[in-house]
Amino acid sequence: MTLDTARRVLEIEADSVRRQIDNLGPGFLAAVEAIETTKGRLCLTGIGKSGLIAEKIAATLASTGTPAYFLHAGEASHGDLGMLMPGDVVLALSYSGETPEVVRLLEFARKREIRTVAMTGVPESPVARAADVCLSVAIPREACPLNMAPTASTTAMLAMGDALAMSLSTQRGFRPEDFALLHPAGSLGRRFLKVRDLMRTGDRIPRVATGAPMTEAIHEMSRKMMGVTAVVEDGERLFGVISDGDLRRLLERDASELQKTAGACARRGAKTIASDEFAAAALDVMRSQKITSLFIVEGGRLSGALHMHDLLSAGL
Repeated sequence: MTLDTARRVLEIEADSVRRQIDNLGPGFLAAVEAIETTKGRLCLTGIGKSGLIAEKIAATLASTGTPAYFLHAGEASHGDLGMLMPGDVVLALSYSGETPEVVRLLEFARKREIRTVAMTGVPESPVARAADVCLSVAIPREACPLNMAPTASTTAMLAMGDALAMSLSTQRGFRPEDFALLHPAGSLGRRFLKVRDLMRTGDRIPRVATGAPMTEAIHEMSRKMMGVTAVVEDGERLFGVISDGDLRRLLERDASELQKTAGACARRGAKTIASDEFAAAALDVMRSQKITSLFIVEGGRLSGALHMHDLLSAGL
């Protein structure tokens, strides 16, 4: 019985989302045009469950390149109308289309020549009539067994809000780099860290000149604690690398090899990565190549070093 009810709820809500495809049309295009061309911000408003959905849509829009904020329709007429500025666009949510607080806010916006969009399940309702554009989210019924509690209707509104946000994001040419700037913290922020944000620079880079004795190379590897050192020539041009593994192989082959210079013992073809690459890409390279470090070369010069521990410490 419990699982049957749960399945029925999910079936109704899934069907409600699919039905929104048929609700796309002139109203949706007009809403996108109004929001995309505004010089101000997008004000999301609503009350009750619709208000909660409006808050979430505002957050999605703001995080994907469309400046947006939430204004509670009930608080608006008690002083919060000052948040609404000329040049803004209002997107009002009311599934029933009967919410008087929302109607009043839309009427206020219209008097101030602020463009308005209504998202409602009843296209001929007072809320729809009070707006310049109507965005229908009509569904056959709620997922509630009593057909009363806002369930499928709020799911439909949320889905339509996502469709609106993603359409606007695409129109604006929103890039991963833009997303990263708006999500500097948390797991999303870590996904967009760049190599330059984590790489070791200056004296923290393990490096020796090609003419340096191998004893100096070993000391540098130990001092910088990366298990590898870059071997450079002509100042800062990367010539090759020497790793802990290279040292072991040299000793196994002939201990006298350690009497040579770093340049003579260096392994050519070091793996490098650009500083503007995502740190996650550096991690992929290390894993696929079964290595623990990468060097960063820019303009032909060694500019940084990155170790697996640097990536793991950053939470990648």
